[in-house]
Amino acid sequence: MDLEVIIVSHGAEALLRNCLRSLERLPASGEMKVTVVDSGSPDGTPDMVEREFPAVDLVRRENIGFSAANNIALRESPADAVLLLNPDTEVYEGTLDASLARLRSDPRIGMVGCKLVTASGELDHACKRSFPTPLSALAHFTGIGRSDDASESLGQYRATHLDDDEPGEIDAVNGAFMLCRAEAVREVGLLDEGYWLYMEDLDWCHRFWDASWKVFYEPAGVALHVKGASSGGRRRPKQEIAFHRGMGRFYRRFDAPEHNPLLNLAVYAGIGAKLGVSLTRTAAARAGLSR
Repeated sequence: MDLEVIIVSHGAEALLRNCLRSLERLPASGEMKVTVVDSGSPDGTPDMVEREFPAVDLVRRENIGFSAANNIALRESPADAVLLLNPDTEVYEGTLDASLARLRSDPRIGMVGCKLVTASGELDHACKRSFPTPLSALAHFTGIGRSDDASESLGQYRATHLDDDEPGEIDAVNGAFMLCRAEAVREVGLLDEGYWLYMEDLDWCHRFWDASWKVFYEPAGVALHVKGASSGGRRRPKQEIAFHRGMGRFYRRFDAPEHNPLLNLAVYAGIGAKLGVSLTRTAAARAGLSR
């Protein structure tokens, strides 16, 4: 099964170098092509790729958003499988082979995600998720749903029904590592470019399931995910706005009941309130750093 790895990068030179080196050391069985779509990096990222990784296909574009940048490569890929990989990841030995083996194991598996770990070795819980409900999203963002003793309904977003080291079908995996069957991508369609950044992975997973393609979590594969490293650990205002707009778009597309305007108003008001809190915290943090 031929594989194309697609990495969209925006101003993450050092992280991308580490990511590409991890792929260079660990080729999967079969042929593998790597494509980097540089989405308007303000630093020397594209020049670094050309200089240090001449075998990598480099596409230079303006900052057109994560979904649109990935779609540039997805449209042109002739591979049997495509891996959307974030530049802030490092793929560990055996991960590509384990993920491809899982994809080949069932012709109805359309997407595979691996086990993501942070620099401290802890699980990045976003690597296996259930689709959010208004209640589980509220519990997650307030922290109640992230406690070990949270009830199933409150902790539902983190897919606690599946153990961290237990392979199985899952609602959604994380956009940092999404291995997709090309046949499924052709049927489901590309990433929704209405999401500039964030939430496009949940949307895509939902559409895979809607088209009867399975999404699978495979913990036999492991990758490092350096979350927040490219944004200094906190999203910038434009990113915060994109994240919360994405939340509203996802809810509107998949969850908003047609005949319950009060619930919809409450959800959108909650998203707006959370955005206000996040922007205030971001501004306060940046003010503190500038002193």
